[in-house]
This record gives sequence, structure tokens and C-alpha cells, in this order.
Amino acid sequence: MSARKDPEGNETKHLHQFADFAGKRVLEIGCGEGRLTWRYASASALTVGLDPDKNALRVARIDRPSDLADKVHFINSHAETIPFHKETFDIALLAWSL
Repeated sequence: MSARKDPEGNETKHLHQFADFAGKRVLEIGCGEGRLTWRYASASALTVGLDPDKNALRVARIDRPSDLADKVHFINSHAETIPFHKETFDIALLAWSL
């Protein structure tokens, strides 16, 4: 039996109370395997997950729902070297990252 994180959906509820993702361009720094990504990405116009861990990104790409393939992308990079110009995104998320 695997452990379920946030089975009551509290994290998702609070995340959506914090930010309105509808139609927004979102940069998620430290996206890992996409655990948090799937909780808001369907509402966004574009989501880019950034993480230095290639294996975690491989899992995120495999787990990406097919209906999000055109608007959820993953990039292997460190937060110190974000490969985008300023004001490319409307929202930047950083959660559970070191």
C-alpha cells in the first residue's frame, strides 16, 4: 500500500485560494515529478515545470495527462539559471524545494 499525500485535498484547496491560475502562465520551480503540477495545471494557459533532477522530470513527463500535453512542459534546469526573460510568466510557484 503506497502512502497518499493530502487525501483530503487541503493542499489543492489552499493552493487555489492563494492564486487564480485561470488562463495564467505559470512557472513551477522545483516541480519534481509533478505532484503539485497536476493540482492546478488544467486551469492554466501554460505551465512550465523546472527541475534539476532529470529522473523526476522523466516521471513527470510519463505521468502528464494526455489532455495537458500541449500546455504543460518540463525543463531540466536549476532555479539559479532560469532560462526565460523577465515577465514571461504571470505566476511563479516554489513549493517543497530545497
